[in-house]
Amino acid sequence: MIYLDYSATTPVDESVLDSYLKCCRNYPGNPNSLHRLGVESKKLMDSATEQVAQLLGCKSDEVIFTSGASESNNLALVGIVEYYKNRGKHIITTKLEHSSILETIFYLEKKGYIIDYVPLLENGLVDLDALSNLVTKDTVLVSIAQVNSEIGIFQPIEEISKIVHRFPTTIFHVDGTQAVGKIPISLEEIDLYSFSAHKFYGMKGIGCLIKKEKIQLEPLIHGGKSQSNYRSGTPALPLIVSLSKALRMALDDFDKKYQKVKMLSDLLKKEISEIDGIVLNSKDTSIPHIVNLSIPGIKPETMLHALEEKEIYISTKTACSKDNSDSLSLTAMGKPHEISGYSIRVSISYLTTEEEIHSFVENLKICIQKLKF
Repeated sequence: MIYLDYSATTPVDESVLDSYLKCCRNYPGNPNSLHRLGVESKKLMDSATEQVAQLLGCKSDEVIFTSGASESNNLALVGIVEYYKNRGKHIITTKLEHSSILETIFYLEKKGYIIDYVPLLENGLVDLDALSNLVTKDTVLVSIAQVNSEIGIFQPIEEISKIVHRFPTTIFHVDGTQAVGKIPISLEEIDLYSFSAHKFYGMKGIGCLIKKEKIQLEPLIHGGKSQSNYRSGTPALPLIVSLSKALRMALDDFDKKYQKVKMLSDLLKKEISEIDGIVLNSKDTSIPHIVNLSIPGIKPETMLHALEEKEIYISTKTACSKDNSDSLSLTAMGKPHEISGYSIRVSISYLTTEEEIHSFVENLKICIQKLKF
């Protein structure tokens, strides 16, 4: 098997799974219970929370554990506009966002919020001049992904933040789901930051929203005491512990892992560029972990299943996309249907090998020949 869909989800690291199982076995108490077992569980939860905070450079009371990035994104967007409903009805985002952002934006638009989508430059980056003209005193929220999930476009978050924070009442949310564990991150200029453990070899079902202490939120889930005042429910202690472990491991030997992915990505792009008829959509502004390409004339789903027969696993768009329409990201970047309607995503990891890259390219050539003629 050759797995090249790491941006959809990563395999769980064995040591992370081991931490999860040990916690299940040894810490049965509810962290909110007052008896000894509850107190022991609470201490472990606090320790895991503190480790996450230290690794990300924030405070432990700024860490909100959720079921994943989609919940984090919903909590960030809906929680902000509900709490600060008197500040304004204007929201700014881009058309490069994950569906958990875009669908929430559609929902808020139906509620009367005014939505502006920032224009993009040819390389996929946000047009900073256009953004500067869009942000006003009535803008309550700006939400922009640090890394796009389809093309891997890496946005200049620090520069965007400076523009957004010219207005002190405007809040800046960043979806960091495709960034954590892949590129260096800083939360210094960010008000809210979302991510999910299963993108960096952690368990599914656990994510985070980092909320700076000056920011308030209206909770989506009500019900009393929990790990955070902003998300009720019994804390999922084994998942919290496993996220903390996965995050620490993701940041270990970070530069070495990144350089390996960069080498593999360069190799993949070089070999792909030698195949007639393929359009490479990834840009210099893309992280190396995501390589997007189009094969005009061959439906993405057809290619996906052809490679699947050879036990090679890629994706068409993001795993959370609703339908088989054109890539929203490529369309937003001005690409025609011949490109945006025929794209596939290859996402690699430091676990990927050169042999797997060579094998993928050779089988891709075979499938193209078979499907085109």
